[in-house]
Amino acid sequence: MEKNKVLEIRDLSISFQTSAGEVNAIRGVKLDLYKGETLAIVGESGSGKSVTVKAIMGILSGNGKVNSGTIYYTSHNGGEEVREDLLKLSKKEMRQRINGKKIAMVFQDPMTSLNPTMTIGMQIMEGMIYHYKTPKQEAYKKALRLLELVGINDPEKRMKNYPHQLSGGMRQRVVIAIALACDPEILICDEPTTALDVTIQAKILELIKRIQEKTGISVIYITHDLGVVAKVADYVAVMYAGKIVEKGLINEIFYEPKHPYTWGLLSAMPDLETTDEKLYTIPGTPPNLVEKVEGDAFAVRNAYALNIDYRLEPPMFKVSDTHYAATWLLHEKAPKVEMPIELKHRIERMLKEAK
Repeated sequence: MEKNKVLEIRDLSISFQTSAGEVNAIRGVKLDLYKGETLAIVGESGSGKSVTVKAIMGILSGNGKVNSGTIYYTSHNGGEEVREDLLKLSKKEMRQRINGKKIAMVFQDPMTSLNPTMTIGMQIMEGMIYHYKTPKQEAYKKALRLLELVGINDPEKRMKNYPHQLSGGMRQRVVIAIALACDPEILICDEPTTALDVTIQAKILELIKRIQEKTGISVIYITHDLGVVAKVADYVAVMYAGKIVEKGLINEIFYEPKHPYTWGLLSAMPDLETTDEKLYTIPGTPPNLVEKVEGDAFAVRNAYALNIDYRLEPPMFKVSDTHYAATWLLHEKAPKVEMPIELKHRIERMLKEAK
């Protein structure tokens, strides 16, 4: 059965004008999102994860410029498919037709997403009244249902509260309720649990998963925490220096990673069973994207780099129908390189645990 594609990003390139020069933050991103699926975008800070989703929402900062590419969004209105390029819409059209209504976003810090002068209830109702002209009474009832859905006790009382009267975990739940108020088809979560402690984090992840099962919406997760990815994602895209360097199903990325950068990310995850004295870190720092990147951007930090890595950018090599990686190690003429032995043992342990 052919799955419905809701989002299709092709050849997306974005740069920012800064005092240091032009930063090529996104360099040819290609991604697909299907209905009801969870896609996780992972990578270090500065790899371009947030910029990619801000482009989808049409909320790039003023110094940002889209140099090329398309972001096709397909909405399914009453069985009828409408496909349009979001990059061609004006800011006003995005606000009126897309943001909150079709594609909603949950940001890192709930305190900056909420209006301190408005009650929680009004903030949840606002979108429904603006987009759908929902009568107040009806919007109020739906807001109560949403607060229950996101697991907030005594929703009647909470509707009258202001953001500062709630805890961090509760505020994040309210932000999710606001995001879901207009029944969007896509929910984007930008590190939604960064500011929360671990127990609340697990609850928020569980909550988003439950909501997805109930409503069938598609979710894009942005995170640098692979532990989070393991819990929520169907499909993973690994980003480095503004490009996607590996993508595949969750099991392919976790148990059969092919890119040395993905090996590094997996090796850097804290593990209770490890015999190593020190926690592994990827050596060096990400490249400065003001300068033109020659060859593979990861080459200078890559212990397995080949000569060609410094000259030519690797294409996406196909590992399976769902798994692709941009590393010259997958070329038929490349020397056979195995993943680090410590990582191999770790993956064997992860497989055992999973079983």
